[in-house]
Amino acid sequence: MPTSSPYASLPPGRWLAKTEKLVAAHPIRAKELVDVVLTSWHGIFESSIGRRGLRIGKDLFPSPQILGFLLHELIPRELAARHPKTRKRGTVKGEKDIVCIPNPAFSLEIKTSSHPGKIFGNRSYAQKGARAGKFGYYLAVNFGKWAGDERPGVRKIRFGWLDHSDWIGQTAATGQQARLSERAEQGKLLTLYAK
Repeated sequence: MPTSSPYASLPPGRWLAKTEKLVAAHPIRAKELVDVVLTSWHGIFESSIGRRGLRIGKDLFPSPQILGFLLHELIPRELAARHPKTRKRGTVKGEKDIVCIPNPAFSLEIKTSSHPGKIFGNRSYAQKGARAGKFGYYLAVNFGKWAGDERPGVRKIRFGWLDHSDWIGQTAATGQQARLSERAEQGKLLTLYAK
């Protein structure tokens, strides 16, 4: 795993070109990442829950937090099922969400959000030291919210590399959220899918 940012000596105007190279170097192709995310999303609505076989979107209409949790769990499992010798779901503290077994540098974090275009992290993402290992490849998925009983869909899938310094913590002492800087949003995440 690199110890310094691949963007360290680059001005923000050159970040996008670097991101394109980093994404191209990743062993999982963009097309497969999109397919994995959409397959996982549709799997949420194809599943039944409990003894009564309750269905999401028919009987249950979970909050965005629950939908994000389910997506966060299903994506790594789908990738591990497709690549059992090279991918696994991160289970140990300090592991990424999706672990690349032969080369941890290609492991990745998943961030989901019901916001139309932004992703967020825990406030600790913006604190030096606490999340120092959270730099690297990120898969960002934005999805819609329920509109009555109409099933929400995936709005946007992005992929790229983020560094600790890309996150901005809330200024309030009680704030628990971090957001990405505008420069990082534009230069470090490539849009793979948008609807």
